[in-house]
Amino acid sequence: MEYPNTIPAVFLSRKNRFIATVLLNGKEETVHVKNTGRLGELLTPGADVILQDCAAENRKTRYDLICVRKPELGWVNIDSQATSKAMLAWLQESGFSVIRPEYRYGASRLDFYAEKDGERYLIEVKGCTLELGGVGYFPDAPSERAVRHLKELMKAKPEDYRAVIAFVIAMPRVTKVLPYEKNDPSFAAAFRHAAEAGVEVWYLPCSVTESSLTIECCLTEKKRV
Repeated sequence: MEYPNTIPAVFLSRKNRFIATVLLNGKEETVHVKNTGRLGELLTPGADVILQDCAAENRKTRYDLICVRKPELGWVNIDSQATSKAMLAWLQESGFSVIRPEYRYGASRLDFYAEKDGERYLIEVKGCTLELGGVGYFPDAPSERAVRHLKELMKAKPEDYRAVIAFVIAMPRVTKVLPYEKNDPSFAAAFRHAAEAGVEVWYLPCSVTESSLTIECCLTEKKRV
């Protein structure tokens, strides 16, 4: 996916989950943060960031904060809406004959129902922006919603679906994601149970620039965790 109207700035502070201040063209500007996660290792004072100018949308905040530069990695896309958009583009390019976003299954909406080569897929997409020692981790804050999605995927396995949790890794040079047990032991336990039940784990490393996010490939977890 591509972002029009991007502009560089410098991160100053985060007021709450949705609002931050940046230095833009020598002036302090209030911007919208497109991710409600903690992002503590990314949004540090003085970090280089990329904004998208959304002036045409007539909003309270003119700019969205979409990318942060992590010195040892490069640009990290923190736009939580971008992961599903990138996944949709990848599915369209990968030979899936049917793709239905926001698919109602059980008590949840999963990101995609898809079909390919006579098989039915239920796919839940999770973005990964937390990196420690070259490995990605999810989530960076407790997520009851993510646990619920894993339980729905486990229910789908006996119904002849290929049930998939797909980690879109929105940063360079990271190819694997592990559950971050320290932050969310409930998700870590549910992740292990889901893998044992046959839920597939897909890792989708991305190419990230100041104005784009592109899935490069899909790596699967052959060994159950």
